[in-house]
Amino acid sequence: MEREVYRLSKTRTAYEASNRVMEPGPLSEANPSGTWKDFLTLTKLGIVFDNLITAFTGLWVASVASGFDLFANPMVLILTMLGTAFVVAGGTSLNNYIDRDIDQVMARTNTRPSVTGKIPAKQVLFVGLGLSIAGTIMLLIIEPMAALLGLLGLVIYVVLYTMWTKRTTSLNTVVGSFSGALPPLIGWAAIDPNLSPVAWGMFLIMFIWQPPHFLALAMKRVDDYRDAGIPMLPVVAGFPMTKRQIVLYTAALVPVSLLLYSFGPVYITVASILGFGWFAIGIAGFFMKDDIKWARIMFVYSLNYITILFIVMIAVNINP
Repeated sequence: MEREVYRLSKTRTAYEASNRVMEPGPLSEANPSGTWKDFLTLTKLGIVFDNLITAFTGLWVASVASGFDLFANPMVLILTMLGTAFVVAGGTSLNNYIDRDIDQVMARTNTRPSVTGKIPAKQVLFVGLGLSIAGTIMLLIIEPMAALLGLLGLVIYVVLYTMWTKRTTSLNTVVGSFSGALPPLIGWAAIDPNLSPVAWGMFLIMFIWQPPHFLALAMKRVDDYRDAGIPMLPVVAGFPMTKRQIVLYTAALVPVSLLLYSFGPVYITVASILGFGWFAIGIAGFFMKDDIKWARIMFVYSLNYITILFIVMIAVNINP
């Protein structure tokens, strides 16, 4: 019965949102006043930067493993990083274009320039397509496999996640995790298209890391997602189920991160401390009364976890 009520509520909310998107926003598309900062906002620079860290890690470790002198071939480094950044930025811009209707319902996103009209919808679409095409070409110049992986990530993020599963199922987080886990493979493929087990290990870490990261965010913003009719797990199944899922993912991440034991004792130590620390905080959540506070802690920890872990991967692979 509860699921049926939610389904009807979601349908009504989505209908209302689709009607609202036809109404003129604070700035109409007939008189846009977007600045370069607004265009940067479209690209979600935080997401782009996070993806560049993991892509560079794949690129760096692959260069060390294969004996490729990255600094003697700067165009490989430049085009791989720029190509990855452009593909990711193109995907996030297309996400903004597609989600204009639900973004204006959510307090977290209703000031985006794609919602307010600072940047007309056609320009948002053009920016997204232009960045995606340019990034794919850059990666293609370096290595077709890198371009193929970038294009695959783009399709999964824009079509399978944004256009489909985000609006239809709580499994959207898992689907989106596939695209978010591809940057290390893109970086590796730029050096070695025959992706090694180490590259796939990085992919698995990113894939398992993303659900608890985004589920914690969904708990923080549960009212936003409910208002927009987006079936995130906290909305359709409640906090207790979401907390159990988060803890299961953090538990799985510990052995997965140790698949890269060949990186040596420093990496193993850091990965173990970070992994067990996150799992311990997850368990503590079952004894905390404030679920939102716990979700904030888990979200912040997840950001520090992935940043530190990938920086350590780079550090332990620096040849003296």
